[in-house]
Amino acid sequence: MEKMTRVVLTGATGMIGATLVQILLKEGAEVWALVRRSSARIKNLPKDEKLHFIDANLSNLDYLIEYAEGLPSKADAFFHLGWEGTYGPSRQDLYLQNRNVKNTLDAVRLANKLGCEVFVGAGSQAEYGKCSDKIAPDTPTFPETGYGIGKLCAGQMSRNLCKQLGIRHVWARILSVYGPMDHDYTMVMSGIYQLLRGQRPIYTKGEQKWDYLYSEDAARALYLAGCRGRDQAIYCVGSGTVRPLREYILAIKDAVNPEASIGLGEVPYPEGQVMHLQADIETLTKDTGFVPAVSFEEGIQRTVQWCRKR
Repeated sequence: MEKMTRVVLTGATGMIGATLVQILLKEGAEVWALVRRSSARIKNLPKDEKLHFIDANLSNLDYLIEYAEGLPSKADAFFHLGWEGTYGPSRQDLYLQNRNVKNTLDAVRLANKLGCEVFVGAGSQAEYGKCSDKIAPDTPTFPETGYGIGKLCAGQMSRNLCKQLGIRHVWARILSVYGPMDHDYTMVMSGIYQLLRGQRPIYTKGEQKWDYLYSEDAARALYLAGCRGRDQAIYCVGSGTVRPLREYILAIKDAVNPEASIGLGEVPYPEGQVMHLQADIETLTKDTGFVPAVSFEEGIQRTVQWCRKR
């Protein structure tokens, strides 16, 4: 599939989802976003005659399977980015994470009802647990949180169901992504906002080797995976390169205020701190042609500009 014309997606109001919507519209696709009308983050989505909002919760996708109100009779692709319990204590809420697995299977069934050729699901680095080397699609998975276990299970079960239904299945395990519209509690965004307020953020020594990918690149990787990804494939989505975390922190400081004071080394490493996170994107690049286009310095400048306008 070289071009998508009709696309349905969940998780459209999140950072990656909203950026993917922009890419899809730019590519000429008509998009149906399954969103909660009450969501404060719906403002992340543009006003466009080709973008349609369907009021839906992840837990009631079975209703849409039955009635499909407002959805197209035929669609090309289904992107499932929606997930509940992505941070804080909810990541260990096993019952909630188990519901996410059901929601993913319901999303596959909805994709089948709409005649979709491909189902693209958003996985996570959390499916692997702790790794000390590059993370590749075939790296052994030992998730340590309910969130990671849920993502791994959702990927495996949706792959199985897609095979039964004859739908091409792509699972994208996403590493650390940053950019406009991200949550305020992330390391990148919290640092930016503290510096903008004239505060002094404090950090660990920042010796961790880390892989950061700009949100526009991440969304483009998902788009290309939907167009060209192999059936049953797992792809790791990241930049493929690492730098010490302190270099990213200093780049954030310089983008906001080069004269600002920050506290590197003033926070101890938490127990079990991951010291190396890096995606092996060789398979993703080979199959889809994806190559990251935005450097961290450029991406953080764009992100800071977005934060200043809020």
